Amino acid sequence: MTLIQRLIFLMLLTVGLTWPLKAAEFENFEAAIAALPQADFKSLPELLAGIAELDDQRVSSLFVHISQGEVYFQKSDKRVFYVLDQADGSARIIDALNGEVSQDIEKKQLSKVKTNNRIRSDITQLQAQLNLNHPDPNIRLTAAREMLADVSRISDKRLADRQNKESDGDVADILSLIAALKQFSKDDAVSQLSALTQLDSTLEPDVSQVLAAASQDAEHYSAEVQTKIKATLANIESQRNLYSYAENIFFGLSLGSVLLLAAIGLAITFGVMGVINMAHGEMMMLGAYTTYVIQQWFPNLIEYSLLIAVPAAFLVSGSVGVIIERSIIQFLKGRPLETLLATFGVSLILQQLVRTVFSPLNRQVIAPEWMSGSWQINPVFSVTFNRLYIILFSLAVFFMLLIFLKKSALGLHVRAVAQNRDMARALSIRSNWVDAATFGLGSGIAGIAGVVLSQLTNVGPNLGQAYIIDSFLVVVFGGVGNLWGTLVSAMTLGVLNKFLEPLTGPVMASIIVLVGLVFFIQKRPMGLFPQKGRAVE
Repeated sequence: MTLIQRLIFLMLLTVGLTWPLKAAEFENFEAAIAALPQADFKSLPELLAGIAELDDQRVSSLFVHISQGEVYFQKSDKRVFYVLDQADGSARIIDALNGEVSQDIEKKQLSKVKTNNRIRSDITQLQAQLNLNHPDPNIRLTAAREMLADVSRISDKRLADRQNKESDGDVADILSLIAALKQFSKDDAVSQLSALTQLDSTLEPDVSQVLAAASQDAEHYSAEVQTKIKATLANIESQRNLYSYAENIFFGLSLGSVLLLAAIGLAITFGVMGVINMAHGEMMMLGAYTTYVIQQWFPNLIEYSLLIAVPAAFLVSGSVGVIIERSIIQFLKGRPLETLLATFGVSLILQQLVRTVFSPLNRQVIAPEWMSGSWQINPVFSVTFNRLYIILFSLAVFFMLLIFLKKSALGLHVRAVAQNRDMARALSIRSNWVDAATFGLGSGIAGIAGVVLSQLTNVGPNLGQAYIIDSFLVVVFGGVGNLWGTLVSAMTLGVLNKFLEPLTGPVMASIIVLVGLVFFIQKRPMGLFPQKGRAVE
């Protein structure tokens, strides 16, 4: 073979490998099966493409068996069978047409329909087309998105048929995008402009990639089409930026919700008693370990473990808080420096106690299935269920505490002591017991915050130390003892952090927020919502 002949052969071979796959036409599944025994490596791809056009539930099963090399035919009458090898070395032979098991045929009487990697790849693509007719809309949606990555894999006829039958709105939208991309691939400028009008508001990444590639290919598109492509890409990018802001706000609110739960108990104790509780982070740690212990004790109740852990963590942390107040803090009233040092020592003791009981290693709390996954709002914006539930739960705790302080007798006493302790004592309010109940309430809420933190990070002895400083910042920024101020400041700091992090990094973002708070406190020492009362000074 001369050099020229070799070059011609290579050109023909290249053209043969890259030539678009044509589909044979069959009246029904039976006719397609009858053609399988005569197929070879060259004709089999065309035959499979024709089979994929049939609206028959047996096609998908046939493709699976061909991919796994389980399709055989009988040499005498060309009947096609599926041969499934069993663990004991025998073979289960099933008729491909009616699904019946054949008892009188042996594997040695059959010849195999041979496949190769290229045919298996073709089958994978054809299988995605078949899934467009699947009864489950989620499977149809997944198949449609696969088609969106390469719209040439589906014929115009099949696409039109599927669009006419489709009842699910999400799948219909993706099919419309596929039709628009196929229209955009035509050489007609009018068709291209019409397709761009349909693609103008989509956020699908595959569409953006096609348009971005087209914007770099000035030779195949007119100036008017190029202008429209750039305008479409600009519109898509502006929408992406809008949803990026929405994502930052959502993550900021979830961070703010954690800060709210961590700081709300501190705001109560700090506002009523004037105590700087450095062991507040350890109350959160105890709540997180309570969640871990409950999951260890009740491994069959993982789905309900958080619902059990919330009241349990409140009781455990609240009880420890009452013990600390009765045994230490009540003897140090009016001496803030001593209470700070004493509670710092308590925090070290609690950390060492946890290390002794549970070891210094981090413990992982299993997330229930209902907190896993995300809510996909559109292709570029999704909301994770765990963070969404944390936001809702934090707001629920906040409003329940607000109602408790407004409507209950203990809440009335707490507010009275916070505003004027001497006047409250003159009215026969036992301020000592109010202090104990308040400290226990604040510690219990910190324990609930620990349950939430167990879903975001590993549980360890130093869990609470990462949030104690931020909790104090939230309390001071919002106004000491003011619950509404705590809510506003927690959400504000959370959102502000999430917007600064992409620009400056997480460490620098925290530094900027801290410096900003220092300047703010210089102007408003009492915070956003200063506490009211005659004895505030």
